[in-house]
Amino acid sequence: MMRSLDRVIYYGLQPLLMVGVLTFWYFNQSLPSAYILIVFAVQLILGVTEHLRPARPEWVQRWPEKSRNVIIVVLILLGSIWVIEFYNTNLTTPLKAMREASGLDIWPHHWPVFYQLFLAFFVKEFVWYWMHRAQHRWRLVWRTSGHGAHHAFKNLGAINFGANHPLELFFLAIPGVLLEVLFGVGVAAAGSVILLTTQASIAHSNIRMNSKLVGWLFTTNRYHIHHHSAILEESNTNYGCAALIWDRIFGTFADAETIETGTGPTEPTTWQKLVMPMHELDDTAIAPG
Repeated sequence: MMRSLDRVIYYGLQPLLMVGVLTFWYFNQSLPSAYILIVFAVQLILGVTEHLRPARPEWVQRWPEKSRNVIIVVLILLGSIWVIEFYNTNLTTPLKAMREASGLDIWPHHWPVFYQLFLAFFVKEFVWYWMHRAQHRWRLVWRTSGHGAHHAFKNLGAINFGANHPLELFFLAIPGVLLEVLFGVGVAAAGSVILLTTQASIAHSNIRMNSKLVGWLFTTNRYHIHHHSAILEESNTNYGCAALIWDRIFGTFADAETIETGTGPTEPTTWQKLVMPMHELDDTAIAPG
């Protein structure tokens, strides 16, 4: 019985979650709290599975650690609302003017909504892929974005999808704002954000799963956890947090076991993570030179 359940989780949990959240979004697009409900449901399903069937029992986050990470992610999500509002207030008018002047209003609004959703998803991931690669390639980008804080966690779980430095919010919001305002993406933009968040949660989860059905186009946790390796060469692979297709195309895909995660042998404290843009620990091993 348990082996059958493990097989269902290994092969089926990721595609089932993807189909489930997109179906819920499709029939509840006008619901203001749809995003919050989906994030909560995904985290609940993955969190319970992590505790019952963890891939690495030593990574199971106990309540003090889990509570701390939940608080961090809630604050980051609230901060992301402010950052998006800041961008919308200051960039919407000039970007719309640029779109009208240059004829960039080329979004295929006549396509079925799911075609638009996946197009928005993969275009955003294309931009994020190169931004993420730049963070690991150039030390200035790594430090100013605070990306080291996201990599500093030793015990990964689904909740780590949003455990980013506050400065990184300004980087993460750029592709969505550019795509939605500059190219005039409509309702599909919200659906792509929901799929991205679901995929990011799966990618960081402590569950043994690696669906071949979706693993060629989309990131699975086996591949993304390898990106969180504490070894520099291994961390410079699998940059796609939600889509793996760009790593496959641009030669940064890797499929290998991951021995140790984090930025070094020890995990920094919450305060040390917060000040990482200004001061990193001496044992940080994966920062670009």
